Amino acid sequence: MSGTGWTSTSMPYLTPRAAGDTDAWTEEALAAGHRGGQRILHAGETDAPSTVARMLGLPDGAAVTVRRRIIERDGTPTELTDTYYPADIAAGTPLAGTAKIRGGAVTLLAALGHIGVRAVENVTARMPDADERTQLHLSADQPVLQLARTTYDSTDRPIQADIMVMPAERQQLQYEIRIG
Repeated sequence: MSGTGWTSTSMPYLTPRAAGDTDAWTEEALAAGHRGGQRILHAGETDAPSTVARMLGLPDGAAVTVRRRIIERDGTPTELTDTYYPADIAAGTPLAGTAKIRGGAVTLLAALGHIGVRAVENVTARMPDADERTQLHLSADQPVLQLARTTYDSTDRPIQADIMVMPAERQQLQYEIRIG
């Protein structure tokens, strides 16, 4: 992409990091000559919205843990990310808190015995709501991409659901598919 565009791949966000490594976003941004960061706006238990309940295979309103973040590149908001975990996985762990997790949540999940082996991603384009426009510094005519990802473990249990909203004009999503 040209200008302020950003190409992102999903694999680094699905793979646990080595001990002492930073999170995937910070590393990806640094490799491209930028400073990546995130602000955790909220973390804790909530009732699963119906979309999230379906993604996690839970009944509507089931207890889940959410981490709501604003992802930044060079201090500018570039993505809104809500990550949800089944309560029995996240309750009482750093996933339920607002502190940054060294190596990222995927690394912590692996340490807790929950390793993702498959992910399903759905990408849609839409117009942002008023809150999204404000948080991402968008005008009313600028669309967003929404990426909804469900990560599954080796038993095909959903262990994580992410809903990411990003300015469409600043993003390019790259997928590599291997068969066999």
